[in-house]
Amino acid sequence: MGGHVREAGTLPAELTRFIGRRRELSDARALLSRGRLVTLTGPGGIGKTRLALRLAADVRRSFPGGVWLVELASLTDGDQVAQTVAARLRVGREALSDPLPRLVEHLAGRRMLLVLDNCEHVLDGCAQLVATLLAHSPELVVLATSRQALAVGGEHVFPVPPMTLSGPEGSAEHSEAVALFADRAAAVRPDYTLTAQNAAAAGEMCRRLDGVPLAIELAAARMRVLSAPQILSRLDDRFRLLDTGPRTAPPRQRALRAAIDWSHDLCTHQERLLWARLSVLSGGFDLEAAEQVCSGAGIDREDVLALIAGLVDKSVLTCEEQGTRMRYGLLESLRHYGREQLAASGEETALRERHRDHYHRMAAQAETAWFGPDQLAWFTRLRLEHANFQAALAFTTAEPGQAETAMSLATSLWSHPLGYGSFHEGRRWLGAALALDDGPGPLRARALFVDGLVAVLQGDIRAAHARLEEYRSMAEVLGVQRELARGAVHLDGLLALFQADFPRAITLLDEACTLHLAAGDAGSAAVAACMLTSACVNVDDPQATHYAERFLALCEEHGAAWSRTHALWALGLDHYRRGLYPRAGTLVRRALRDKPLSYDQCGVAQCLEVLGWCAAAAGLLERAATLLGAADAAWQVAGSTLTGLGHLQTGHQKFEARLRKDMDAAAFEAATRSGRALTLEQAVAYALDDSAAPTPPPPAQDASAPLTRREREVAALVAEGMTNKDIAARLTISRRTAEGHVDRILTKMGFTSRTQIAAWSATHRP
Repeated sequence: MGGHVREAGTLPAELTRFIGRRRELSDARALLSRGRLVTLTGPGGIGKTRLALRLAADVRRSFPGGVWLVELASLTDGDQVAQTVAARLRVGREALSDPLPRLVEHLAGRRMLLVLDNCEHVLDGCAQLVATLLAHSPELVVLATSRQALAVGGEHVFPVPPMTLSGPEGSAEHSEAVALFADRAAAVRPDYTLTAQNAAAAGEMCRRLDGVPLAIELAAARMRVLSAPQILSRLDDRFRLLDTGPRTAPPRQRALRAAIDWSHDLCTHQERLLWARLSVLSGGFDLEAAEQVCSGAGIDREDVLALIAGLVDKSVLTCEEQGTRMRYGLLESLRHYGREQLAASGEETALRERHRDHYHRMAAQAETAWFGPDQLAWFTRLRLEHANFQAALAFTTAEPGQAETAMSLATSLWSHPLGYGSFHEGRRWLGAALALDDGPGPLRARALFVDGLVAVLQGDIRAAHARLEEYRSMAEVLGVQRELARGAVHLDGLLALFQADFPRAITLLDEACTLHLAAGDAGSAAVAACMLTSACVNVDDPQATHYAERFLALCEEHGAAWSRTHALWALGLDHYRRGLYPRAGTLVRRALRDKPLSYDQCGVAQCLEVLGWCAAAAGLLERAATLLGAADAAWQVAGSTLTGLGHLQTGHQKFEARLRKDMDAAAFEAATRSGRALTLEQAVAYALDDSAAPTPPPPAQDASAPLTRREREVAALVAEGMTNKDIAARLTISRRTAEGHVDRILTKMGFTSRTQIAAWSATHRP
């Protein structure tokens, strides 16, 4: 046994520096410690072999029988696997005719790590051999690399991810991928050093290459004759560009195309066909999209799931659970490869049309359901599909004869700025769609209204006025003034509000709200009620309370959870008007806590703004100035500016003037600068820190609670200790209605528990 230790197992020396992968090494080492078969999986070039060799070197002391690497890439037949392993382990020539029994005998009692590299093309032979050896050799541990799992009992599968694209501070400059690029680039061009100036190009290049080590190393090899920006500009033709690997490397590692060809050859005909068709989908997709877009002409819809499973198994597709759906994706190089195959098939235009139609239908469904119980679910789904909406909009605005489809798709996303990504992006697509056809029509009228609406939210008042005038002219040309009147009144009211013409805004928005309700458009009525609250607050009109409560009631009636966060903000704004600063802060923090940060930056900015006002009113000047700076940064992230938001600018100017008067100039600048430096997530966390917020007075001291008669009645029953079920029975209402009353009481009062309701009710009996 001792002699065997001295001669046993050799691993090739590393010729280049090993970069990063600390987390992967730690996780894979943990799997090896509790399992006897670990398979590193992933697409070609992801770094499975390099990771396996480093892992094997790290754990070799735990295996007195040695660590043995068996390379299988050159094999053409699964029957050769056992012979190759026997030869590598030096079992003896007599074993080559019938290697399995001799291997079992040879491994008996040996604590050994067997590394099988590149198993995917001889999968059955590997699986049979490993299953037999593990069953008869209890001290044996196997580490395999494969584009597909072996599917052997007891196997632990470890999907090797791409290298990280951002460092600890979120910057690309300190990422694993950029570190790899810099190291390999310096090897071919010694004068190359990563700096703050060239890190951006390197980071973008690594992002475009998905953090795949092989692709990054091939790109770095081009640094001998090209600069990083030049390489970046040529990545659309990446397969021709990235073909300069080392001469001594296996053929599949000398060029990016060769690495992907290897995966393509492992797929069935139908899997290759689906791979090509899936390339029209961008940024990931779900099963429904794959079935809708890619089935037909050689692929039955009911076969799509099995084919996707096959592509996931072969590491062509990534797979991740997001929300209640599994989501699949192609690394960008694999998508480029599939797009080449699709173009060669002659199906590309037909597939892009099916892709467009699928996402057009989705946008229409989302618009119909935007103000309802599935509001947040739709927001999340459309956020995930952002890249696909971009691709569909790009196709419809670039191809002739698609003006109506382009306008319909762009306007269907009006209530979801996330569908565009930002106000700027939304207006870009709307502008492109409107430019396709300037003839009068209902779709153009609708697109004009939506573009005007987004322009108002962006603070671009001049553009919004232009769209409003064209919208009104279109109504006259089409002879549908009545149908379009409420849109014109609504947009005109918003313009008045954002230009600080509050009396006119109140008149117009109240009319719009009435028209929306008469038309059964609760969502638009809710938006109008929100804006009415803001207008009334600016002129200290007590009707602000009425409109804020109407807004909240509409949200709760329709189960619109995201809109409800805006209703809580509106209630908080009204409480601020009434001088109830602690309660206002509680309401706005509750709104902020429930907001989805990924697509409501404008709402977040509004909350930070009002929380700053509340902090200033409470004398927390440094906190108020910090929130002021954070709000400024949030407006920029949202693609808007306070200079065009008259309904908030007035309060902001008063707030800022007070801070400048009451604070030392240096302290004010330092605090606002600190707030601007916060990320959106950090700003929200700071704003939600209740310990730094003013403490509300005891509830019983405030007798001006804006409760309705029924809500006071419900509060009294809560004080008696009744449950929602008991209250429903006493008042002969549904339990859900009772729950709604209690929830509204909590919201209006800024309470967090039924105990607080009871305490308040004890001194304010109806």
